[in-house]
Amino acid sequence: MVITGIVIPILIFIFGLCIGSFLNVCIYRLPAGKSIAFPPSHCPNCEAAIRIYDNIPVIGWLILKGRCRDCGTRISWRYPLVELLTGCFALCTCLKFGPTIEAAIYFAFIAVLIVITFIDIDHRIIPDRITLPGIPLAFAAALILPQMTWQASLLGILAGGGSLLVVAIGYTFITGKEGMGGGDIKLLALIGALCGWAGVLFTIFFGSVLGSVTGIATMRGSGQGTKLAIPFGPFLSVGTIGYIFFGPEMIHWYLSTMGK
Repeated sequence: MVITGIVIPILIFIFGLCIGSFLNVCIYRLPAGKSIAFPPSHCPNCEAAIRIYDNIPVIGWLILKGRCRDCGTRISWRYPLVELLTGCFALCTCLKFGPTIEAAIYFAFIAVLIVITFIDIDHRIIPDRITLPGIPLAFAAALILPQMTWQASLLGILAGGGSLLVVAIGYTFITGKEGMGGGDIKLLALIGALCGWAGVLFTIFFGSVLGSVTGIATMRGSGQGTKLAIPFGPFLSVGTIGYIFFGPEMIHWYLSTMGK
């Protein structure tokens, strides 16, 4: 029994690592409009196909010492980082929700957020190829979650997309500048579809606080002041993941303290 109890989490973690390897492909290819299925994984510099034994998540990168076997080009440390993050989230969702369809839905959603986060960091965009089909898919998935209803999901979409849209329009009207991209608006609508209006509020609050702290620290360190543009998508993603794991409990705790 003890051995079985250890093996299953290890297998879940390994499964997450493999999914993370696929997410790396999505992060690299989606912004370029390339297929995520063909051709097989290859070095972006010399285009040599990556051998199966070199493509083992994390281990392959360590064996190669972070370099292409054929041309010696350095391979970013971010590849194993994404794989490790995905493996950890696969394990955490299973520990949090058990071996249920709920865990599978949340893990798939977190995987999408990981892809969005790194694409936004690299290119300052959140691809419509992810968010637009993702909104109806998240709405359908929300109907399977025990704590969600179609009304809550629909309200989440309206609250998510609508709230940022109002902020974006207001900022543009006051300053004459675009302060928030349409990608963030669609992302928050996607988040609302699965997490409801409460998840939207939690995400906006948490993401805004984290983004403000990070932005201030980054601007001071770079010396660029307010001219430095920082993508908001990663902070929304972190806020959403925080809600998935801790949000309902934190909201319940906050409301209980307010009632005293």
